Amino acid sequence: MTTYDWNLIERLLHEVQNGADQNFTPRPYAEQHAAELAANGEPVGDVDRLKTRACEYEKLLLDRGFIESRPESEGGNGENFVLTARGSQLISMIDSSIPGFEHPRQVLDEQPDALDQATFADVASKAQIA
Repeated sequence: MTTYDWNLIERLLHEVQNGADQNFTPRPYAEQHAAELAANGEPVGDVDRLKTRACEYEKLLLDRGFIESRPESEGGNGENFVLTARGSQLISMIDSSIPGFEHPRQVLDEQPDALDQATFADVASKAQIA
């Protein structure tokens, strides 16, 4: 069973969503995420491992169609991204600013690989979790 750091994935998706004119840099985002965890008194763990995981998530999100290269017509330079429809679905499911976000995360965690394209499509289609 594959487990994901939903808080880190949420952070990365928000950076994609808000980073139109910026290169996507997962390692610094992971450092910022770790600093926020520490400031909130939460355990941080190995920051280097967190940075590596952020890079792995970037590749996974790209390969599985949650993000894609930003079109040149929108300021794309090959190093920045946009959310796809699937990515928008994912961020709406796991967004911690939305009340009840814990339930969709729990349902995702119960899947063998929640970010597998077919699995995610099935889970996201269920109205009671989205």
